[in-house]
Formats: sequence, C-alpha cells, structure tokens
Amino acid sequence: MSKFDNSNVLSICKTVLICGLVLYVTTIIVFNDSSCPSSDLLSSLKFTTLPSYDSQTSTSSNVAQSKSSTNISHLLFGLLGSQKAWHHRKSYIESWWRPNVTKGYLLLDVPPQGDLLPWSLNSPPYKISDDVPKLVDETKHVDATVLRLVHGIMEVFREEYEGVRWLVMGDDDSIFFLDNMIDILAQYDHTKYYYFGGQSEFILSNYWYSFKQGFGGAGFILSYPLAKALARDMMSCLKRYAHLNAADKTTMTCIADIGVNLSPLLGVHQIDLRGDLSGFLSSHPKSLLMSLHHFDMVDPIFPSMDRAQSGYHLLNAANYDQSRMLQQTICHKRSTSWTFSISWGYSAHIYEKIMPRSWLQNPIETFKTWGKSPKPPHYMFDTRRPSWDPCEAPHVFFFKSVERTPRNEILTTYVRAWPRGIGNCSFTGNHSAEYVSEIHVYSPAIKRIEIDRCECCDVIHEAGSNKADIKYRECKEDEIIA
Repeated sequence: MSKFDNSNVLSICKTVLICGLVLYVTTIIVFNDSSCPSSDLLSSLKFTTLPSYDSQTSTSSNVAQSKSSTNISHLLFGLLGSQKAWHHRKSYIESWWRPNVTKGYLLLDVPPQGDLLPWSLNSPPYKISDDVPKLVDETKHVDATVLRLVHGIMEVFREEYEGVRWLVMGDDDSIFFLDNMIDILAQYDHTKYYYFGGQSEFILSNYWYSFKQGFGGAGFILSYPLAKALARDMMSCLKRYAHLNAADKTTMTCIADIGVNLSPLLGVHQIDLRGDLSGFLSSHPKSLLMSLHHFDMVDPIFPSMDRAQSGYHLLNAANYDQSRMLQQTICHKRSTSWTFSISWGYSAHIYEKIMPRSWLQNPIETFKTWGKSPKPPHYMFDTRRPSWDPCEAPHVFFFKSVERTPRNEILTTYVRAWPRGIGNCSFTGNHSAEYVSEIHVYSPAIKRIEIDRCECCDVIHEAGSNKADIKYRECKEDEIIA
C-alpha cells in the first residue's frame, strides 16, 4: 500500500471536493482522520469495496472481517447441561455438533454415569462445573443454580483455544445452525465488544426479566474481548449481584457494567411458546435462522416423529442449505386463485385464495403462551388466528426429503400432513386443492449472499395432477407479491 504525506492527502481531499466526482477505484487508500478532515470532503461521498460473488461484504463501518476470514474454528461453545437431562437431550446437540470440528464443552453438574459411559464420540467433550458450594460461600449468592450457570461462562473461556473470536453460550436442549451463525458473525469486528442474543417470543418473559437481555437457552454470543472482560470481573460481579435469582439477567447486568448492551438478532429463538410450533416456524422472519431452544417444551415439530427424530430431520435440510432454512417464499397460481407459501426445509401451505405476503408473513397462532397471559399482547410479533374458513385455512404439507438434482438445484419435497376436510373456497370459483398430495420445490444450489429481499417463485401445475412444482428465483424489480 502506498503512503502519502499529509500535504498530499489534503490535496487529494480538496480535489475531490472541488470536482465533485465519484470515482470507482480498485485500490483502497486508507486516510488518517487527522490527515483528511471530514469538513474537506463531500458529506455524501463514501469509498467502499465492491461486493464479490464468493464472499459477503457489508457497508457498515464496524465491519472488519470478510466472510471468508470467519469460520467454525473461531467459535467456542459452552453448553450448560445436567447429567440427568443429558440422557434424552443428547440427540438435540448431536444433530448439529460436528465432532473434531466444533470447539467447546458440555458443562455437567456431576460426572456422567450409567448408560452415558463410555462417552459418545458424537457428543461435545464434557467438563464438570467448578465447586458450586465453595463459590456460593465465597460470593454469598442466593441461588446456587444461577451462580453455576453464570460462572460457567468463565469456566469455558479459560480453556485456551487458539484463534477463538466468539464465545457462544447455550443450553443442552437447543439446536444451533452453525453455518448461519458464522455468516452473521462474519459481518462484525470480533476485536470489538459485542453481546448478541435473542429476546423471548413471550412478551411477559421480557417484562419479568428484561427486554435488554439475551435469553441464554437460545444462545448468546460474546466477542472475545467482551468475554475476556466478563471473565476477569466474574467473581466481583457475582458478589455485586448476589441477590439476583435469574442467570440471564445476571449475565446482562454484569455485561452492562462493562459498558456493553445487547444487540438483538431475529434468528435466535428462545421458543418461550408451548404446543404446536408449526405456525411459528412456517412464517419465520426474514433473517438467518440461528437457533431453536426449548425442544422439550413444544410438540415434535414434524408429524409422526418424536422430538429427537424431528431435530435430525430438520438438520437434514439444513445440511444442504442453511441460508434458506425456514425462509418464507410466496407465489400464486392465478388461474385457480391458489397461493403457495413455502417455509424452506420445513413446510408448505396452499391457500384457495390469492393472499398477500403482508398477511401471510404473520404466523398462524397454532401455539400457546409460555405462561398465563390475561390479555393481549401476548407475543413480540404479529399473529393471525387459526381459521376454519376454507378461503383462509391452508392445506398443510411438511418436509419429507431433500436432494441435489443433475441441474445443480436443490429439490425439497413436501407431503400433505392430513386432509383439510372443510370444503372448498366458493368465493374464488371452487378450485379445490384437496387432491394435491405433494409439492416439489426447486431452489438454486447457491447460498443467498444478500437477503435484503425475499425470493419469489413460479408455480408449475397441470390441472388434476396431485403434484405441484415450485421454482425459486429472485424477485423482479417491480414485482408485487399480492
């Protein structure tokens, strides 16, 4: 890189100001703030690198690393669990953990025994939490469990791994989507202080604890400098807040004392919901899916599967393309007034009416609140009530299989879950979709570099056929999904 003295740089600045020209440059010149005052430049003039086709770049000024420079070796996981629960929760973690690749530990309360030994090679290596009674005695903390969970951050951090940039803490009943997590973190400078996480879906959970905390079960992420500062202050902070009886709030409070606040991420899901989660997962927000927590507390997400099988089944699609996981794509077959809504890798819906995206992006309230909630609002997002109106109720299909085609596309297949059985939508001409039993979705075998806008699709279906094909594509400039 060439070097310039201050007079030359100032001359360059003034030339740009006088000429008012926007130049496309292939060589990046780094100006020292003191050498090139902002007053000498047009306020709207910016020098940015052009995006490449094989890496994601960001226009944010705090971006210091390209996607290619951030990989799985830079992440360190701390998963909090118990010996008792691990018997039935290990399948959740093993569905996404990559042995000998993913770094981190499962922190157990007591050593494993019985059928947990010999320890599975597909599980994270385990460590036993530090002496909790001794720590309670030292800090005078009111809750031994809270102390163990918060202190676990330091216990994971102190295991020195070379090249760690991000510390990820989570629970043993969560599923993480590593590729998406890497792509998100690649947009940020790991040398700065960052605290990422997700809020609760249940509005009262945020009210009871804090709207500013990352709910730890779904996973919160600390940049290395912040994790280091938190670990250094850990014992002091546990003493300062020995009266707090919530681990996530304690963590948030300790981090706030360092001068850092939560940066919420929409793809981190605490799942403070109960019952049938299909309505929520079928209308995921337009953001990369990063985690799903509380698998024990909701119904299995696929029909005819248990929770463990459901986790592996979902990850089967994710192994082909995480960037599209649960991303909602909507298109219409106007000759029959049908609307197709696809939640990639999870579900497909057919409505017997032309429905706008502005409505379908609101999840159907198939689920229930986490706790008692006397009156709305119950959730941190908009919902729509289930309907028995044949013009509003969807035909529901679930993900069955995934494969790569010879034409370098990814084919996901969705099969009907059950007969809808409520008649046809007479308003649009009685074009029943009841006979459709299978939907084939073809998407490009290329990760979406930018998701500033959803994808669009085309419907290929011959009248009377029990199968429908959906082909993904980028939306046209003037395309309206309504």
